[in-house]
Amino acid sequence: MPRAGGESTPARRNPLGATTGRRSRVRAWPGANSTRRTAAKQRAELDALQQGIRYRRIFVALLGVIVTMAAAVVLLGTIGLLNETRARPLTPAEQNKYKQEEIARRWQAWPATGVFPEEVKYLGLDRAQQYARRVGIAPETECGKGVDASVAGVLDSHGCVTMLRATYIDQTASFVFTVGVAVLKDEASRVSATEELTQDDRVGVLPVAFPGTVSERFGPDQRQRTSWVGAGPYIVFSTAGYADGRTRAAIPPEEILHPELWPAAKSIGHQIAYFLADPPKVPPCTQGNVC
Repeated sequence: MPRAGGESTPARRNPLGATTGRRSRVRAWPGANSTRRTAAKQRAELDALQQGIRYRRIFVALLGVIVTMAAAVVLLGTIGLLNETRARPLTPAEQNKYKQEEIARRWQAWPATGVFPEEVKYLGLDRAQQYARRVGIAPETECGKGVDASVAGVLDSHGCVTMLRATYIDQTASFVFTVGVAVLKDEASRVSATEELTQDDRVGVLPVAFPGTVSERFGPDQRQRTSWVGAGPYIVFSTAGYADGRTRAAIPPEEILHPELWPAAKSIGHQIAYFLADPPKVPPCTQGNVC
């Protein structure tokens, strides 16, 4: 303000030459530390963003690999399934396996009358074809209960599954025959068992008599001879005797080899073995007759 006497106080100059009043305001500048903190924060955010992008790219790449591998596995599995299920010719090994499996399940798949037919052909005197007639079929039993003890030990040691038996008479009703089918686990077990079976013709399958028939007097003592034959997983035993109840001890040694009794017994046993092990017709393709 003007001093007394009319003189005024001169204005102050700042170093840059600007004229200011006594109470001029100074502009506030941000501090250096604040600037550094902001820059560091921005760099950290940028690094985190870049790292997230890298992780995302890695994840997407891994996911793509997994999806590709899964698709390849599914594709290969589908191709394999189509190749396996499509109709194609059976290989020789598959044909043989089919035959073995078919034969091995016949004792269960067939009715008892299929295993033991009502009539069985055999050759009589002068090789005349005759027929033995079935008297009855015994209930299924354990292997050891259907044969003599010495035979039972062999069958049990080789995994015999069960024993099926039936009794027949010849066309003249003079002879009685019991046929026993021992079911082994498989053909290899049957072969091993037959290698150990005795050749003693006094032991084998135990006779089955049916009361009220011509077979009612047929027991172990009435057996004249016994025999067996292997077929597939089966051992087919046969034994024969006289319908009148004569024991083996009562027959003179020269008569034991009866010209008709024993050939008939063996023929009947072999016929039943043939029925069980007759090779089935094998389909040419995996799905029937059309490949």
